[in-house]
Amino acid sequence: MDKIIQIEEEYITLGQFLKYADIIQSGGMARPFLETYVVLVDGEEEQRRGKKLYPGTVVEIPGEGRFRVESAVGESTDDSTY
Repeated sequence: MDKIIQIEEEYITLGQFLKYADIIQSGGMARPFLETYVVLVDGEEEQRRGKKLYPGTVVEIPGEGRFRVESAVGESTDDSTY
């Protein structure tokens, strides 16, 4: 089962993703992490921290799991209409 990372933006970068997924503690750790560990984005190895991830993107990190980026836009528990 994929772990879901919801974003409100059009996309996030791989570096931001690693922080949102609690893989790293700060954005400055992204480059060393990507140089040390294998990270697969949609099945292809990726080392660019600036790689854009859009809703539907699947990220796999051996030892950490499989994640899917999803859009949080439009999802609301408030039924009010404005």
